[in-house]
Amino acid sequence: MKKALIVWGGWDGHEPRQVAEILAGALEGEGFEVEVEDTLDAFLDVDRLKALDLIVPEWTMGEITGEQLKPMLAAVHSGVGIAGLHGGMGDAFRQQTEYQFMVGGQWVAHPGGAGVTYTVEIVRPEDPIVAGIEDFEVTSEQYYMHVDPNNEVLAVTVFPDYGPAGVPVVWKKMYGEGRVFYSSLGHNAEVAAREEPLTIMTRGMKWAARDL
Repeated sequence: MKKALIVWGGWDGHEPRQVAEILAGALEGEGFEVEVEDTLDAFLDVDRLKALDLIVPEWTMGEITGEQLKPMLAAVHSGVGIAGLHGGMGDAFRQQTEYQFMVGGQWVAHPGGAGVTYTVEIVRPEDPIVAGIEDFEVTSEQYYMHVDPNNEVLAVTVFPDYGPAGVPVVWKKMYGEGRVFYSSLGHNAEVAAREEPLTIMTRGMKWAARDL
């Protein structure tokens, strides 16, 4: 049985506990054994982390100590998967550039706030994470992010007022031997639970855990 650890906290506006519960339920539905914790001290024991298949951080902003961060980075670098969504992974620990390097991106802005209706365009429909999912609309925060050009981008969105280039929404990459998956969809529990975002996130978590 695959083992996953979800660690939630940080800014309450993203409903981290509720989103963690949704993600835990999705993983349990796929046969994972899931532990859920609400402290960054969950990352202190590198041997515990290396025994996992998947780490799911759900911790917007906040601060993490070197003693908490280094074991997590080491575990992922050694081959443990990591997957996350929205600010829970893409806008966490803003002063930790090595964490951002691992994630492959960092939130910069969401013009228009949480009430923007925008299209998510699938750009690699052959990839199993997004296979069978058509382009879809979501009303939420539209994340503009700084991203690693080495990411394998699976979906993008366009900001009409800023130019025609698509900004990555969903990507995967490697960090050492570890698989990294990220989706910017999931501002709160209501958005995270929608069919397309949750399907993509569930598949992404499975991919990161080498179960897809």
